[in-house]
Amino acid sequence: MSNIIDSIERAQLRRVPRFKAGDTVRVHFQVIEGQRRRVQVYEGVVIKRQGSGARETFTVRKQSFGVGVERTFPLHSPKIEKIEVGAIGDVNRAKLYYLRGRVGKKARVREVRYGARPEAVEPGLEAPLEEELPVEEAAEPEEELPAEAVEETAEVEAEEPAEAEEPVAAAEEAEPVPAE
Repeated sequence: MSNIIDSIERAQLRRVPRFKAGDTVRVHFQVIEGQRRRVQVYEGVVIKRQGSGARETFTVRKQSFGVGVERTFPLHSPKIEKIEVGAIGDVNRAKLYYLRGRVGKKARVREVRYGARPEAVEPGLEAPLEEELPVEEAAEPEEELPAEAVEETAEVEAEEPAEAEEPVAAAEEAEPVPAE
């Protein structure tokens, strides 16, 4: 029985960027007002992620006009159009509840500066990223050029800047036209 439930839940998962507590994210989600649908952007620091599978949620906290506002989103909700990770936070906790008691500059999270991780995506069933290359193209090794071809390309590169300097020298030799 649980295998059936697991397979149904797995089908509802979406591809989402990898982020953790402390990261600054921008959540684009749909808001329905009467008959209109629009996309609203909510940007803030992730203070927690909880749950797993289709029921996983995350809470984002931001300062709005001097007041702290928290909003909890279901991670795999169809109303969330996309999640962008802005900055990667340098924190050592999974839940950042201590940010609730801080205001202003003290409520900031230090950002990881060195070797930020690449845009990794957690597994799901949404469309693949555009940057992904087919396996055939990525597996082809580059052919090595013979030594003669490498020398020829080096000579061609050395000649190109010299050709670019000649018209400049010719323009400097030309006599200026007096202004009337």
